[in-house]
Amino acid sequence: MIRAQLQALIRNGPGWVFYISLVLLVGFVAIGVGLPDQLAAGAQAALGFTTDHFGWLYLFATTGFLLFCIGVALSNYGRIRLGADGEAPEFSYPAWLGMIFSAGMGVGLVFWGVAEPMTHYVDPPLGQADARTPEAASLALRYSLFHWGFHQWANFAVVGLAIAYVRFRQQQPGLISETFRSTLGSRVDGGMGHAINVLAVVSTVFGVATTLGLGILQINSGLGAVAGVGFGLPQQLAILGGIALVFLACALTPLESGIRYVSDTNMLLAGLLLCFVFFFGPTDFITAAMTNAIGEYFSNVIGMSLVMTPYTGEDWVERWTIFYWAWGLSWAPFVGSFIARISRGRTIREFVFGVIGTPVLLSIVWFATFGGSALYFELFGEGGIGDAVTAEISSGLFRTLEFLPGAGVLSVLMLVLIVLFVITSANSATFVLGMFTSRGVLNPTRLMRVIWGVVQVLVAGVLLLSGGLAALQTMSIVAAFPFMVLMIFMAWSLLQSLRAEKRQTELHEALMRERIQRLLELSEADHRAGSRPDEEHPDRSAGG
Repeated sequence: MIRAQLQALIRNGPGWVFYISLVLLVGFVAIGVGLPDQLAAGAQAALGFTTDHFGWLYLFATTGFLLFCIGVALSNYGRIRLGADGEAPEFSYPAWLGMIFSAGMGVGLVFWGVAEPMTHYVDPPLGQADARTPEAASLALRYSLFHWGFHQWANFAVVGLAIAYVRFRQQQPGLISETFRSTLGSRVDGGMGHAINVLAVVSTVFGVATTLGLGILQINSGLGAVAGVGFGLPQQLAILGGIALVFLACALTPLESGIRYVSDTNMLLAGLLLCFVFFFGPTDFITAAMTNAIGEYFSNVIGMSLVMTPYTGEDWVERWTIFYWAWGLSWAPFVGSFIARISRGRTIREFVFGVIGTPVLLSIVWFATFGGSALYFELFGEGGIGDAVTAEISSGLFRTLEFLPGAGVLSVLMLVLIVLFVITSANSATFVLGMFTSRGVLNPTRLMRVIWGVVQVLVAGVLLLSGGLAALQTMSIVAAFPFMVLMIFMAWSLLQSLRAEKRQTELHEALMRERIQRLLELSEADHRAGSRPDEEHPDRSAGG
């Protein structure tokens, strides 16, 4: 079997994008293993330069992507189908949303669902409230919804929409470079296109490695709560190795039987846990806190979207908002490509509101339920969750579960959910990376997927080795910057393609109307010519 896969890999010729990307990432791994401290210092320097000089661009770009998606969806372009006119969607709506949600932000939601609100509660954003007060709790939930709201999913929607349009509407390969064909022309077939695709691959690997790292930290905390396993780098590397064996085995299965069924299991288990915490936790507080947070989110979304701290020198925006936007941007090639792959047959309007609408609602409910419960227990219960998060940020979730009935069983189920989310994200990423480096084929070879699975594991391991959570956050921001610039031009290129199709459609309709008008005129002329003798000789028409 392996021999056949090698022959297929050689025959299809992955090309320069595969080899250049592989060399760059293997080089990064080698530096990280040999010089972890120097790598961490260099990444920190790059982070400082990026955030100091271009932090504002992250905020403007992400807000602009959200406005772009909404504008396209509400315009006449929204009726365009991502596929042939009249083509039915490939997946049912529930299955489609389940795969989007699981591959998109499943691990992140579980990790930050309690950790972020409690961190903001202990250390309020921008000093806008006193720590550990009701005002700090309200502010904490509002910013959590903001960071996991429409802006984050707009990043995915831009890339996903561009790829789905060129792949299913224009019948072009599903490559990032193909989304620039309307502006770059044939240059996307050469070195410029290769550079774009290499950048997408590198950005994707770092984005997914960040998520893998967060998942590993969370699993380590869960094993500590359930089985008393210690929290540290040796345990995390061992967990990473175990997870790698599972998702690499899943990578050998087809999309439908691998990613789809695991994501369905994710959604079912996540839904059951969410409902249990909602109904057996402080239900009234959760609903009231969610209502208040939604109102504050929409009331302050513009200010939160563009807030900077030039007068105080604080780095809170860099550590939180810019990190989240950069993380989403680095994930955008992967999540966007995966969403595009499963969105054939949907209209642009349906795509946009499905991607930036429904998952956001689920995120709001998740944060209100888990984060709201943690805030309730901290404000009105025995507390201790804030201190636990301060000491070990990934422990907040399992500390919160201790206040609920059946805490032991809940912790085990939550641990299983985290593992499934990590497997789904990694498995989906191997699929997308295989597409990027196999000339955009819809079904890359299994060997190609395994290769990229191993690379992801190595990069995640190096980041854990180089500083844990801080290294994960640093590399997300740095790696996302060049792809963010590409996304700005990608949105412009997509708009040009949509305008060109609209002009072509309008021209076609005008020609059809003109042709119909001519046919009507000819038919009327023939009718007049045929009826003229009868008009001139009434006796003939009377039969005389």
